[in-house]
Amino acid sequence: MAVSAEDVFQRAMTPEQREAAARRADELTAQYLTLQELRKARELTQTQLATVMGKSQVNIAQLEKRADMLLSTLRSYIEAMGGKLNLVVEFPDREPLFLTGLTDDEPKPLPARHPVEP
Repeated sequence: MAVSAEDVFQRAMTPEQREAAARRADELTAQYLTLQELRKARELTQTQLATVMGKSQVNIAQLEKRADMLLSTLRSYIEAMGGKLNLVVEFPDREPLFLTGLTDDEPKPLPARHPVEP
């Protein structure tokens, strides 16, 4: 028979521990927002954001449901809300690093190719 997590918490934790765990869960959840939740936290409607981005409300609704998108699309969405997109790379053996050069408006030119001599 399955036992609910709430039952396990009731038996294994004091009321103070459960309250502290609930507070921490709320803090962690607040750090990870979906695009829709982020827009709502900024008190913007899809229609308002669509106007700023030059898109339709339907386009914004579709964008908020995507699991995969271009960085330029995400950057435009964030900037339309007044924010700035930063990319951070984390490795277990070093401090987090800010990644640059992937969200510039202009693509970086490729190096010139030199013909290979036979």
